[in-house]
Formats: sequence, C-alpha cells, structure tokens
Amino acid sequence: MSERSVIEELWDVIDDRVRNQRPGSYVSSLLADPKGIDRILEKVGEEATEFILAVKNLEQGRIISEAADLQFHLLVALRAAGVTYSDLLRELESRRR
Repeated sequence: MSERSVIEELWDVIDDRVRNQRPGSYVSSLLADPKGIDRILEKVGEEATEFILAVKNLEQGRIISEAADLQFHLLVALRAAGVTYSDLLRELESRRR
C-alpha cells in the first residue's frame, strides 16, 4: 500500500467518525470531548512536542512513532475544523514548484 493511500484511508476513517460517532472509537472520543476542538488541539501540541524531543534526542524509533501520532492528530484537527481532504491536497499542490 502506498503512503498516499494510507493517508487517504485514514482520512476516510476520520471523516466517517465525524459523521458517525462510534462508541469505543478514539476519534469519536476526541470529537465528543467536552473541551471540543481544544482537546484535539492539545493532542496536536502534545504530539508536536514529543516529536520535537525525539528528533532533538536522535531517537530514531520514537521519531517515526511520534511523527505518525502528530500526523494522525493533525488530520483529526483539520477534519474537525471543516477542512476536506481535497482542500488539503489543493493547498499542497499549489505549493509545488
């Protein structure tokens, strides 16, 4: 499976959880948290900090793990903010030179 298809599949799962809350789903629990978007943004900040520390300390295994955690929570935050996958791709494509 290519990296892009993994991200697309993950986005589809996140999008589904936004539209169809499911008991026991981590994404659904983030979205339903009483703190709202603030809870998701806290997770983005937490994962960004953990990623930065892993890179700073050259902890190769943790770099990859924390990068994945950061990517995941960033996608949840984007979707919770109403961004679509197409919006994200269009913006990224507009930056290609």
